[in-house]
Amino acid sequence: MAQKGVQLNRESFSCSICLDLLKDPVTIPCGHSYCMKCIEDFWDEEDKRKIPSCPECRKTFTPRPVLVKNIMLATLVEQLKMSGLQASPADHSYAGPEDVACDVCTGRKLKARKSCLICLVSYCEKHLQPHYDVAQLKKHQLVEPSKKLHENICSRHDEVMKMFCRTDQQIICYVCTVDEHKGHNIVSAALERSEKQKELQVKQENIQQRIQDREKDVKLLQQELEAINVSADKTVEDSEKIFTQLIQLIQKRSSEVKQQIRSQQETEASRVKELQEKLEQEIAELKRKEAELKQLSDTEDHNQFLHNYPSVSAFSGSPHSSSTRAHPLRYFEDVTAAVSELRDKLQDILRDTGTNIFLKVTEVDVLVSEPEPEPETSAALRGYRPPRPHKRIGSRKTVQRFSSPRHALSFDEPEDL
Repeated sequence: MAQKGVQLNRESFSCSICLDLLKDPVTIPCGHSYCMKCIEDFWDEEDKRKIPSCPECRKTFTPRPVLVKNIMLATLVEQLKMSGLQASPADHSYAGPEDVACDVCTGRKLKARKSCLICLVSYCEKHLQPHYDVAQLKKHQLVEPSKKLHENICSRHDEVMKMFCRTDQQIICYVCTVDEHKGHNIVSAALERSEKQKELQVKQENIQQRIQDREKDVKLLQQELEAINVSADKTVEDSEKIFTQLIQLIQKRSSEVKQQIRSQQETEASRVKELQEKLEQEIAELKRKEAELKQLSDTEDHNQFLHNYPSVSAFSGSPHSSSTRAHPLRYFEDVTAAVSELRDKLQDILRDTGTNIFLKVTEVDVLVSEPEPEPETSAALRGYRPPRPHKRIGSRKTVQRFSSPRHALSFDEPEDL
């Protein structure tokens, strides 16, 4: 008996929100007491709906009450703790703020295990037992605990709504069938549910089929993506090798031309230097003869003049005997012209073949789906089949080319080689 009294005391001084002994207890206007933090958190959540209420009796308060610590209750809790009463672990059989409470329980309510759509009442495990034992109650429809049982009551006639008006597509009660829905196409809610369930099952099957088709499409697209990446990487690698070879070939040809020009430069320069030396020797010889002629011309002794004349005048060179001919100052300009011509031809080739290369890059096989509208009527729904998977538009030889600016590619002319 002593143990039972302690248990009663523990429950009397426990918060119905956290199910633990009261901490900083406060008493709200309806008389129920809670931990200050528990009720503040509960009301903070309810502030979103602007209706502070008591978690136990559901009484609402306007405005929100100001909480003040209950000194006497706090003192009692402390005395109970000192007397050996410890906080009991949370009893998960009691209903919390977010749980559906048993409508039959009095005082502190237990969690509901089932809700009855006939009784429109939620029951804990104890009060639910008659629905398993009593023959008449066994026929009632039990569902998972619900806070929306009131939605099954007709607001006009306060009767359980068990009928369905197909004319107005509305759930109604028996009284509604002879009142505002008189003459309408009315069936039981169970029958309508059965029909809707069949349509729902077909929709579920169609959706499942579409999910499978889309998963296959995703797998195909993933394979396509991997193939694109592998092919692109290999093509980039091969293209870099080819362009590197092309650059090396041009560099080699440039080096050969340069070497040939330098060789020819050396040959021509040597020939010119040799001719230049000969001409300089000839100039020196002519200057010497000129000096001898001048010396002979300046001789005053006639006999001496006539004596030396035959030896001095023996020079047979002609002032026009030089074999040097003037050339236009062009030299290697013809080579430059030939290289320029090669550059122009390469530009033409690169322009034509480059455009073709970029067209090849933009040629793709496009995977497209052919969506079909989903049926709306039940008859069409039963005959509906999901669309076939993606069809490939075009083949490897006939492809769709993108022409949008985003995919348009141009080939810039290379700079002068």
